[in-house]
Amino acid sequence: MSKINLAIWNVEDENFWNNTGKKIATKNLWISIPALLLAFAVWIMWSIIATKLKAFGFNFGMITADMNPSQITEKLKEINSLYYTLPAIAGLAGATLRIPNSFLIALGGGRNVIFVTTLLLLIPAIGVGFALQDVNTPYMTFAIYAALSGFGGGNFSSSMSNISFFFPKRMQGTSLGLNAGIGNLGVGVMQKTIPWIIGFSLFGAIGADGNKIVGEAIAGLQNAGWVWVPLLSLATVAAFIGMNNVITGTPKLPSTLQGVGKTLYMIALGLVGAMIGAYLLIGLNINMWIVLPVVVVITLALMKFATPGDIKANLNKQFAIFNNKQTWVMTIIYTMTFGSFIGFSAAFPKLSQDIFVYTDVNDPSFVNPNAPNFLMWVFLGPVIGALIRPVGGWLSDKINSGAKVTAVSTVFQILATLAVAYFVIQARNSETPEAYWWPFFASFMVLFLTTGIGNGSTFRSIPYIFNKEQAGPVLGWTAAIAAYGAFIIPKVFGQQIKSGTPEYALYGFAIYYFVCLVLNWWFYQGPKAEIKNP
Repeated sequence: MSKINLAIWNVEDENFWNNTGKKIATKNLWISIPALLLAFAVWIMWSIIATKLKAFGFNFGMITADMNPSQITEKLKEINSLYYTLPAIAGLAGATLRIPNSFLIALGGGRNVIFVTTLLLLIPAIGVGFALQDVNTPYMTFAIYAALSGFGGGNFSSSMSNISFFFPKRMQGTSLGLNAGIGNLGVGVMQKTIPWIIGFSLFGAIGADGNKIVGEAIAGLQNAGWVWVPLLSLATVAAFIGMNNVITGTPKLPSTLQGVGKTLYMIALGLVGAMIGAYLLIGLNINMWIVLPVVVVITLALMKFATPGDIKANLNKQFAIFNNKQTWVMTIIYTMTFGSFIGFSAAFPKLSQDIFVYTDVNDPSFVNPNAPNFLMWVFLGPVIGALIRPVGGWLSDKINSGAKVTAVSTVFQILATLAVAYFVIQARNSETPEAYWWPFFASFMVLFLTTGIGNGSTFRSIPYIFNKEQAGPVLGWTAAIAAYGAFIIPKVFGQQIKSGTPEYALYGFAIYYFVCLVLNWWFYQGPKAEIKNP
């Protein structure tokens, strides 16, 4: 038995757990958490970058000197919608990459997978650093880096699947809650770090006239990418040196080279699916509701038919989860929790900017002089949602039911969504929209709180619904589909902001949450429940 590959791993045995397993599992968890935190930071960084692109006048060369004022106004509305599309592209790519990541641990080994997936995050971090140096950078460059930052979104599925194999069933809620909760904290850390770090003008930048700018605010904008590079480098080295592959997660323990090779191959398939989706969305301007299923089907088909024989046999075994109706029920319910958390995290800063800063629908360049400093506060939403997530898992363990906790949190999630919609309407119809900032913000904080608790409770239910062999892939799969919330929510808000009716988006989300409440009751709590209160 090598130090990297652990061929004996029986954490349900109390002696083994206390004497051997606990120390190794804890070490892997504490290396996994910062790697996942940085993955979330890189994935959702577009939520803040999008607001800064508007503030610094990045118009991607779409405004020309021969345009009249009304043409410029219309073009600015179009550009504002494109700002929303960047976090949506990152969301689409991250969610799509979660599909192969769901099955990676069984193929490549936990240590090898976390090492590779963390290393890949350096590509978008460095690329964004260069792209933000020049205000004339084309939109397609930003779109490509947004798609590549999806590496960070994909990492969640492999990370959670990996940690599920290290801990005994009785500790799944707490261990998965810690990994996901502190990992999700990366969104809040990023939303606070980027506005602060871009204040340091360490390098020069290129302005709209093509001349170099030094010492002005825009010169620090590129730090939004560079700040993650040293931290990612440390996390990559830690994963390579300190993590393990365990036999329960990876039945055929690979060498490092084999594990790295299989991981890169599977991620490449996911990236093809994501890039096709981004092209359909931007290049061909196809409706998002058509793009979404097309991307999922293409990615699954690539995994099923474009993989070597040894990988295909393993994948076919894991694909058995799709024959279980509980997989689909939990996918819908988990999307309500995590999909909302990550989608609102991606859209909240830009939504706040459009409702409280750029308040004149007829003049997109008008800035409300009394607008709140929303960037000082928006990070709190993802922080609250992330920190409360382990509490959702812990509470579920405590009362021995994730479904009960999910039911209560869903009721409050619906009420909070309707409250946000109410204050959006009040702000839009007021000459002093800033008066509604705090009630709008407070309602959104409750929304983040409920999504966080539901995150923990639904993930806790999965190991009780599925056997050990299927629980890991199901954890990864549900997280993959739920991550499309980071694509859907910014895109829907972008469309509704353009139409002047953002509250319609919130009404739609509330109806969906109610459907999930009914599903949770029918399958896990009602008289006909096959699995009672998992």
